[in-house]
Amino acid sequence: MVNHSGHRPAPLFIDTDAIDGQLPPELRTPIRPDAFDTAEEDKITAIAGHFTAIMQELGLDLADDSLAGTPRRVAKMYVQEWFAGLNPAARPEVKLFDNRYEYHEMLVERDITVFSCCEHHFVPIMGKAHVAYIPGNQVVGLSKLNRVVQYYARRPQVQERLTRQIGYELQQSLGTSDVAVLIEADHLCVMSRGVNDAHSSTITADYGGRFATDETLRREFMRQIGK
Repeated sequence: MVNHSGHRPAPLFIDTDAIDGQLPPELRTPIRPDAFDTAEEDKITAIAGHFTAIMQELGLDLADDSLAGTPRRVAKMYVQEWFAGLNPAARPEVKLFDNRYEYHEMLVERDITVFSCCEHHFVPIMGKAHVAYIPGNQVVGLSKLNRVVQYYARRPQVQERLTRQIGYELQQSLGTSDVAVLIEADHLCVMSRGVNDAHSSTITADYGGRFATDETLRREFMRQIGK
């Protein structure tokens, strides 16, 4: 991409530690250190070119007005929507507030929409996440729980890693190990190819702190989310 002065803008260099650097190595999404050396518009242009080649190999006529804009639409969807969570600049800031209400019981945010993408076949993973934590001296705005889920979901993923990424991030952000995460999702790689099983779903969970050690608390969490 060239600006009006005729000069190509400098690449967006990002410290590699900023790319999931807050997570332990085994939970980081596999991503190259130079992933953000290319400007967003240049990425979209390049991906559109690659997708044009895929469509041509499939024998599609890109002169058709219904297909002509598809490569760029797909490229923008990948960069700006489906995989926006790859960019550490999109990581939500989790602001905490004093727990003036002295609320120290389990807080549950359930049925958070999960839309992700299977990194093995690049087809959607769709489902819901249920998150709980036990507040200490501070609480968090509820929407931030949704935003953390969405940030990690908007990447090529496997559900097991996604579940643990959310759990670890919330433990660090909320300053407590007492966090539970459960995700139930349908995988289009199972539903639309291979075994073509449209009725199975996948459930994964991550329990920290008291949720890992207190079976009664864990059962109450399951009851609250209708399990």
